[in-house]
Amino acid sequence: MSYPAAQLASSLPLLLICDNIRDPGNLGTILRSAAGAGCEKVLLTKGCVDPWEPKVLRAGMGAHFRVPIIASLDWESVPANLPAGIQVCVADNNDPDAPAGSTPVPRGAGRAASAPASPKAPVKSSAKAAPEHGDEEGAAIPGLAAQHYYEDWARAPVAVVIGGETHGLSPAALGLAASTGGKRLLIPVVPGVDSLNSAVAAGILLFEGKRQLLWRHKQEDGRQKLPVPG
Repeated sequence: MSYPAAQLASSLPLLLICDNIRDPGNLGTILRSAAGAGCEKVLLTKGCVDPWEPKVLRAGMGAHFRVPIIASLDWESVPANLPAGIQVCVADNNDPDAPAGSTPVPRGAGRAASAPASPKAPVKSSAKAAPEHGDEEGAAIPGLAAQHYYEDWARAPVAVVIGGETHGLSPAALGLAASTGGKRLLIPVVPGVDSLNSAVAAGILLFEGKRQLLWRHKQEDGRQKLPVPG
């Protein structure tokens, strides 16, 4: 499939990996955000709804024809579809500032955001990696450093993993992120709100990733244009 020249010219080294996104409306909206942010491509793992299902097409509003979509991937084949040296980050709903024991660990890390434990809790990031936990089959889930989404994380190339709202992120997604030195990205919300819709979280993270990549490119471009002394 060929894609619009304007879309290709605006493409960034930013990728999206969808892990168990089963709701057609959510997936279509996520694809629309990926096209709008200028994602290089979108990878869909097995377990995601068919991207060409009519409800996905309707919610995508033409995104299918603006960004490459690779569907039905098993996790073993995902790395072969990623650029060399990429860092994979995951959207997570585990607040790194929450007191120990206050937030249960979901299967494979959870949805995209959660509320701080208390209205007076300080807003800060945690550079400390979360400990390893086991999923319900007993397999080890690697710990990842956690930080807020608006802090520095988008270093080209970068991929963001969004998990489905029912099952959250799979252990395989966390394992891939850990193997690339990735991070858990938290979108803080006010107390009492459990989490954000996966499509909303994807839009926030993708456009923040775009902002960071463009800012970094501008900084590097400015350094290259500085006059050479002497």
